[in-house]
Amino acid sequence: MTPSLRDYLVLCKPRVVLLMLLTAWAGMYLGAINPIPWWLWVNATAGIALMSGSAATLNHIIDHRIDALMDRTKHRPLASGKLTLRAAWIFATLQGVIGFLVLYFGVNTLTAIMTLLAAIGYSAVYSLYLKRATSQNIVIGGLSGAMPPLLGWTAVTGQLDPQAWLLVLIIFTWTPAHFWALCLHRYNEYKKASVPMLPITHGISFTKLNIVLYSLLTIACSLLPYAIGMSGQLYFISVLLLDAGLIAYALKLQFATEDNKIALKTFHYSLIYLTGLFLVILLDHHLLIN
Repeated sequence: MTPSLRDYLVLCKPRVVLLMLLTAWAGMYLGAINPIPWWLWVNATAGIALMSGSAATLNHIIDHRIDALMDRTKHRPLASGKLTLRAAWIFATLQGVIGFLVLYFGVNTLTAIMTLLAAIGYSAVYSLYLKRATSQNIVIGGLSGAMPPLLGWTAVTGQLDPQAWLLVLIIFTWTPAHFWALCLHRYNEYKKASVPMLPITHGISFTKLNIVLYSLLTIACSLLPYAIGMSGQLYFISVLLLDAGLIAYALKLQFATEDNKIALKTFHYSLIYLTGLFLVILLDHHLLIN
């Protein structure tokens, strides 16, 4: 079976990386005082994308046996045998090295180091250890995936500011409920693969309650940018509407009898929620500075 460029692209989890880049761009524009030079924008985007793709590829390598057991992932390039582990290792290494060098020489040292730590956190700490060790894997490991706004911020400022960490906090609190909804939808697959996700270790009812609680926590965090004057009324009104949908889906899932269908809808809405939140905070910021 001959590998294709698409197989290598799949290893990078492009849809996930694109969402991460959106949040990184939000961090860049919210942190910038002056217009962002085009070369800095390109280097930051390319470097973060490459290192995120490297971490995603390492995740595929680490999880290839588990992926082969699950319907959702059994067609991935490594699980299906379309690509060899050696090819994936080479691809991950090239992406990681090039991405780090682009950030180090084309952006700044802080962004390069923070991106490297985030990549290690996802590919090694989460994928290699936490995912198999505790039902709180996605809670702890979610910090790595929440880092892109901070990386974008440091790319233009060269420093770790509280406002950037606030953007990280929003994604950090959003991640557990987002992923647990998918776990409920794929409950039997995670059980078959013996992955200790929360629904497997603590039951479906407990997981649904935690989705509600984390959704409320996400809503509280989503209002903080407006509370501290980081965003304006457009963001405030828009995020209230997004928040209403988030808690509505969480409560619908809490009291649903057909968990599988509602869980999938909740998962999909959570993606719309985070995308919408960061798009509107970008638009709001653009209107404020004009």
